[in-house]
Amino acid sequence: MTLAASPAWSERLLSEFTDSDARLKILTAGLSPAQLNWPPRAGAWSIGKCIEHLAISSDVYLTAIASALIGRQPDGPVDEIVLGRFGGYFIRNFIEPTPTTKRARAPRKITPTLSSVDAGIVDRFLAGNEKARALVRRAAGYDVNRVRFRNPFIPLLRFSVGTGLQLHSSHERRHLLQAERVKASPGFPDR
Repeated sequence: MTLAASPAWSERLLSEFTDSDARLKILTAGLSPAQLNWPPRAGAWSIGKCIEHLAISSDVYLTAIASALIGRQPDGPVDEIVLGRFGGYFIRNFIEPTPTTKRARAPRKITPTLSSVDAGIVDRFLAGNEKARALVRRAAGYDVNRVRFRNPFIPLLRFSVGTGLQLHSSHERRHLLQAERVKASPGFPDR
């Protein structure tokens, strides 16, 4: 018996989540607690706050996506994720890191809450990405363009599982870039 190849979208997302893990490890290697928690200006997020936001997002968002697959039989994979009009607009304009991406406030459910973040946040992020990779592997047998889930932040809004997974990966890139910019900011502590 031969195993079917994974869909192209799943291989791409698995690679993106693994790349995010590598970026995070490079970004945080050897950081002191002061460096992890240093904000570039009053009210701005530190590296730790960016990572905490992503870890909380994984908990909330991936749980919502996974719930859409519960009780469903795999209905056959699709080669690529096809973003709907609104999902594509939302990712391009609010999530994907580009020079034209609009800034938006994080929903209250995923706003960093800790006053000081410790190094354990790195492990929490990595665990979230392991959960993301497991979900991608699980969803690979479904038509991720057809199965929909309820957005945990705006309950009236429904995205396809494929759009949700793509959004999650793009969201990580956005905030890892933000954290990298914090580290490159003038005044970043030496230790």
